[in-house]
Amino acid sequence: MRTLFNPLQLGAVSTPNRIFMAPLTRCRAAAEHVPTALMAEYYAQRASAGLIVAEATMAMPGNSAFWREPGIHSAAQVAGWRLTTDAVHAAGGRIFLQIWHGGRACHPLLNGGAQPVAPSAIPITGDTVQTPEGKKPYVTPRELRDDEIPGIVAGFRAAAENARAAGFDGVEVHGANGYLLDEFLRDGANQRSGPYGGSLENRARLMLEVVEAVSGVWGSDRVGLRISPLNSYNSMLDSDPIALATWLAGRLNDFDLAYLHLMRADFLGQQSGDVVSPVRRHYKGVLIGNMGYTPDEAEQAVATGKLDAVAFGTGFLANPDLPARIRLAAPLNQPRPATFYSPGPEGYTDYPALDD
Repeated sequence: MRTLFNPLQLGAVSTPNRIFMAPLTRCRAAAEHVPTALMAEYYAQRASAGLIVAEATMAMPGNSAFWREPGIHSAAQVAGWRLTTDAVHAAGGRIFLQIWHGGRACHPLLNGGAQPVAPSAIPITGDTVQTPEGKKPYVTPRELRDDEIPGIVAGFRAAAENARAAGFDGVEVHGANGYLLDEFLRDGANQRSGPYGGSLENRARLMLEVVEAVSGVWGSDRVGLRISPLNSYNSMLDSDPIALATWLAGRLNDFDLAYLHLMRADFLGQQSGDVVSPVRRHYKGVLIGNMGYTPDEAEQAVATGKLDAVAFGTGFLANPDLPARIRLAAPLNQPRPATFYSPGPEGYTDYPALDD
């Protein structure tokens, strides 16, 4: 595992290893989406990651999709996140905040009755969302008007400013998994006309405008982007995901980002193909891979230059000291899915480290 423990320069941020923590929604925020001291403990436990990418965080009010997810649009939320960044930095770690808009995955019961917004009035089907009244089917979203889109970009810009105030080392723009920016990007969810619909370049326009706005706050060398061209989660499909990934990889070279974070597969197995190879060929910056990598596979991918780093999700969820376990080839704790989204420390901060 020698290569995974080589340092890496991510734009303005240096990492001591290439074992990154992927963003993981855990639903432990308090009322009004305020991050808590328990969250600070959780992230500090995992500070040995080369980089922590904190969970999907509401860039602006009114777009909750998980009920208890954190936000970064109020003073109380900024102060709550400062507990986490201070704790991670005290433990020697680096942490980016993933800023996010839920789009059509939001629900009126989570947002004061407001109808979700999306590129087109196409709902998520075949799934439910957890609300204060139990699990409910998704509703049909309202199509955003073109004149509303600058407000979305401004919301992401404000979130980036708040993330700086909260002490993060950078931000990751969430452009994956069927949330708003991804909905605009892929033609299965975006069937609008005009400047934000139709051609691939038009569908990518909102995502690129957000990346540009956030880079204006931080400098692009402290900004990452996460994409999932193949993932069909949240009723997402695209007519040509390989072409989409290839085009976007080339276009993103214009920004000189800290990294591109690529989800390589489909949770539900509806779409398949190799997106890593064309993205690696066309993207000139740091490429992080994600989705189901074993330590051995991650080592091989980095050693052969297919990737620059690998982000682990459930591996870090259940193993706060994952880099040490990988280095020593030690057994891994097994995650407990029943507690992934439940409140409190159980299944959150109680997974043992090797020296516990």
